[in-house]
Amino acid sequence: MHQPARWGLGAAGVGIAVIVGLELTSLDEVNPIRRTISEHGLGPDGWIFGGAVGLLAAGSAAIGVSLARKRLAGAVGTVALMAWSVGLFMTASFQKHDWSVGPSMSGSIHRIGSFVAFLSLPLAAVVIARPWRHPERRRSAVVAFGLGVCSILWVAGIGTAMLIGSGHGLPWYRVMPLGLVERGLAVTEVAALLALGVWAAAGRLAAAEPARVVSQAVERR
Repeated sequence: MHQPARWGLGAAGVGIAVIVGLELTSLDEVNPIRRTISEHGLGPDGWIFGGAVGLLAAGSAAIGVSLARKRLAGAVGTVALMAWSVGLFMTASFQKHDWSVGPSMSGSIHRIGSFVAFLSLPLAAVVIARPWRHPERRRSAVVAFGLGVCSILWVAGIGTAMLIGSGHGLPWYRVMPLGLVERGLAVTEVAALLALGVWAAAGRLAAAEPARVVSQAVERR
């Protein structure tokens, strides 16, 4: 198993487990239908949520390094996956803001980070795992590609809600159950990330590497 991928899966797994734990222990405080996941970052224990998201971001970056080193991800896919990681770090470092009381620099950075992360991961999954680029068709790569497409559909649905809201003079987050939709998108994207991690951990060297080894062996004869 490729070491960066193993570390990445471990860090991401711990981060995900902590966030799921926060979700389950705060059902009576945070409405998962209307409230976003970032609500866990508010209050004195917000550092727990921030640390969990930071672990997920670090794990994602390690998986990206593994995919790049094994030549499974091109430049566009690698940049997109790293953008997802940077977006997660931004959401972990800057708290969600209550926009009803006015603008906030921290809240603006948090929102930008969320948008960057949620938009970048689907692109990364589809570009990196597209089946016509990898003839070996590993199951984990196919799963990652499929989940990437599903993530794009989630994003398209959110975009449609924003258009409907603007057309009727309503805040876009009032047009849909924001918390539920965000959680659906988050679960799909995290599953795509884990599929990429499994592929990076189990995948063989890209075709270019074996070809180089064979070439060197021929030259020695």
